[in-house]
Amino acid sequence: MAQIKFNTADLIAGLCNYGEITLGLTYLDRVLAENSLLALFGQGAHGNKDLKFDNFVQDILTPLADEAIDKKIYDKNSRANLETFLLGFVTPAPSAVVSTFDSIASTETVAIATDYLYNLSCNAGYIREKDIAKNIKWTAPGEMGDLVVTINLAKPEKDNKQVALEKSLAQTNYPKCPICIESVGFWGRADGTARQTLRPVPMFLAGEAWYLQFSPYVYYDHHSITFSEKHSPMIVSPKTYERLFDFCEMFPHYFMGSNADLPIVGGSILSHDHYQGGKKVMPMFNRPARRAFQSQRFPDVNISVLDWYNSVIKLESFSRRQLQALAEHIVSAWNSHNDKSCDIISHSGSERHNTVTPIALVEDGIYTLYIILRNNRTDANRPHGIFHPTEDMHNIKKEGIGLIECMGIFILPGRLNAETKAIMDILTGKTPLNFRELSNPEHPLSAHLAMIMQLTNDFGTALSVKEAEGIVVNYINQTCTKILNCTAVFKNNEAGQAGFDKFLSQFGKAMQ
Repeated sequence: MAQIKFNTADLIAGLCNYGEITLGLTYLDRVLAENSLLALFGQGAHGNKDLKFDNFVQDILTPLADEAIDKKIYDKNSRANLETFLLGFVTPAPSAVVSTFDSIASTETVAIATDYLYNLSCNAGYIREKDIAKNIKWTAPGEMGDLVVTINLAKPEKDNKQVALEKSLAQTNYPKCPICIESVGFWGRADGTARQTLRPVPMFLAGEAWYLQFSPYVYYDHHSITFSEKHSPMIVSPKTYERLFDFCEMFPHYFMGSNADLPIVGGSILSHDHYQGGKKVMPMFNRPARRAFQSQRFPDVNISVLDWYNSVIKLESFSRRQLQALAEHIVSAWNSHNDKSCDIISHSGSERHNTVTPIALVEDGIYTLYIILRNNRTDANRPHGIFHPTEDMHNIKKEGIGLIECMGIFILPGRLNAETKAIMDILTGKTPLNFRELSNPEHPLSAHLAMIMQLTNDFGTALSVKEAEGIVVNYINQTCTKILNCTAVFKNNEAGQAGFDKFLSQFGKAMQ
């Protein structure tokens, strides 16, 4: 179908119609938005408010953005920021969104309220559905539970011009980080995403001001972020468990967890205390207990070792007070725990290496806390981390293994899409196998040399496209499983599990 042509004033009217009908913009705020846009675009009269359009993005947003670039209203190097800028005019004000959210939560349910906020975030373009749809996703079967693997194509790759532009920008510390509350309404730069459509909801966790929003590039259902009003560093402390359970009591249809508070094993933003949660879809949640322990001091808490790839303690209880007290006891002991037989050293001088990734749920009155034990120590032989993927896996994922991967959802770099297709071309014979070329560090597949050597040796170079795809996917699946096993501080072998039991014996007796 041919794209409908409207004049600029009509496009502005169409944008405001979308804000009023789809986003819930009030009539008075619509009037303000329309007059502001008409002035910005130099229009002397209103457009047709009764116009109809088939596709908002194609018929209204895209041509209006083109007009903004032609009139030099916005930098053409930031197309996504430009679209956010335009939608910001017609997205209900933060106070209006909070009022609507609170009204829905009090008169209906909190689940319906979060659905409202999620749908608004999608319709306002804050959650970039059209980009997220580009991601490649599949299920990877594993002996200790299936994993979900995603090749992340949502975030566009930066070209050389973009990198050069970012380098030329004046340095600024505002906002201090992407999740600061001061990001609301942020104009955006070449090195910073615009946030005119960001609408966080305030709450109190452990008596402190925090906010709920969604991730713009959701990696799972209702991928949400809860962040402190204060720009203070990530830290896992007894307050963490209190905040996580406060959140889960308010939003029992969500889980909420914290990344570890140390580099290598922590998240990508350690400068601002925040948590990640969402609907209870994480593969780890489906796993049974491997063995159980009973505590005399905390008799109302069930303690178990989860049957999972990394080292997970699962606590369950109807008593939040007892569970939090036991969690504090376990984490305090872990932070100073040493076991050289398992390569666990808690400190190098004053530098701490042991930490945890805690994840909380509340369901049917039962409080659950998963405590994933982490250690970020490095040595001369393993400079990237003793409990980090080894270098032979870095062609698949080199980045830190944080909260989301620990629970079984792998976010792999977008470069793998083109690289795996090129590897398949070698396996099918479409591209001749030339190890000399592949060993050149400048070759785009040089990082995959060992993988290509293994696969061509095992399967040859005359496969069908379907066979090649299956073999490459299986290789990635196996690597993701190995990566999770690398993060286990107590390995899934006899010596590792004996060390795990020795650590847990401080808190309870093994149940037969």
